[in-house]
Amino acid sequence: MRFVIASVIAAAIAAGGGCRVDQTRLEIVTVDPGHFHAALLQKEMLPEFSEHAYVYAPLGPDLAAHLNRVAGFNARKENPTAWKLSVYAGADYWEKMLADRRGQVVVFSGRNRGKIDRVREVLARGVHVLADKPWIIEPEDLPKLEAALNAADSKRVIGYDGMTQRFEISCILQKALVNAPGVFGEPLQGTAEDPGVYLESVHYLLKLVAGAPNLRPVWFFDTREQGEGLTDVGTHLVDLVQWTLLPDQAVDYRKDIEMVAGSHWPTTIAEPDFKRVTGAPAIPEALRDHVDASGALAYYCNNRVDYKLKGVHVRLDVKWDFEAPPGGADTEVAIYRGSRSRVEVRQGAAERFRPEVYVIPNRAGDKAAVAEAVRQLLASLEAEWPGLELADQGDRLHVAIPDKHRIGHEAHFALLTARFLSYVKDPQSLPAWEKPNMLAKYYVTTKGVELARRATRP
Repeated sequence: MRFVIASVIAAAIAAGGGCRVDQTRLEIVTVDPGHFHAALLQKEMLPEFSEHAYVYAPLGPDLAAHLNRVAGFNARKENPTAWKLSVYAGADYWEKMLADRRGQVVVFSGRNRGKIDRVREVLARGVHVLADKPWIIEPEDLPKLEAALNAADSKRVIGYDGMTQRFEISCILQKALVNAPGVFGEPLQGTAEDPGVYLESVHYLLKLVAGAPNLRPVWFFDTREQGEGLTDVGTHLVDLVQWTLLPDQAVDYRKDIEMVAGSHWPTTIAEPDFKRVTGAPAIPEALRDHVDASGALAYYCNNRVDYKLKGVHVRLDVKWDFEAPPGGADTEVAIYRGSRSRVEVRQGAAERFRPEVYVIPNRAGDKAAVAEAVRQLLASLEAEWPGLELADQGDRLHVAIPDKHRIGHEAHFALLTARFLSYVKDPQSLPAWEKPNMLAKYYVTTKGVELARRATRP
């Protein structure tokens, strides 16, 4: 089945035809878009991309939502885009996409089960892939991930994972501070209960936009399709730990990581709340094995994992509650403990739900020296990040970030796309540590969930 959305598509697909091929610019192919990240790649008209793009997906609400987003980009008054989409909608969309052989960049952002098989096949055909996290959600798929990355190497194409947090200013500053010996000292190993590194992420399932629920697809609540919290948003946390603690260093998960413990617990969603957050008439039969006697869904989206990274104890807590309290929003905590100080990022009510960076000297007598080391670091960053200031808050130092550097998630995605395109232009420029660290990241997320399931198994 083919169909055309008039506000989006300027040239409809004719039988056996499609958009003309632009030989000078990259054409995007989006496959089964189930998350708004799939559309973010097309929020702006980047010079590297042709205006002609392709979408292959089953006919349904996920596809309609994606097309509406792109239509909105085309229709906006300021800096409108000019995308010309060819859309194929049908149950055989995957087979049709492979047969058509369109485009040079394939985008995956949506359902996670089976994603790695499709990523691997596209890379093996010599086509670049930008895929939203997570690439895998089960430990048995780790060899498939390695095979996919090997295929990319063999074909000299880029398979890139969307780690947008690396472009967040608070994370960039935390990394710089942790790797400044005068500020941080040496990483403390800690213990399982008092870890050297602790990260926590709290998200909410129901979010309101202009007073109305931002609906999530029903499959989002199937952990066999979406994954648990650690294997989904937890990929960002694991990535940040490696990126911050061991910058530009390869991590061998077979030697450098020791899994210690994992746990998980559900967020209970009453059926009326499930209807609110999905728009579905009821909890579907596919999820009934997770419905309790009261009719509520036990959604296993919360995880804790403890592991050691080159001897440093790391604890990660990934949590999803149903709805934020009045005035609340998502929160994050990231704490790195060094021999001279702790470096923290906190995003809570005290920070007005904006990430703020703090340095807490371990000893009061070291405060002046640590503060001077922070000032020297900020001075070295002035050319790239002008306006950073240090404020004394008693027992801690606060790195004040100008608003101009707080660009938001969608701008982070644009920066990630630019980085991806730089690697597409020159595949040899992809850092050698990206591949082993990606394997290490997904080893931690999938093994952590496996440990949690073992712990709760009767």
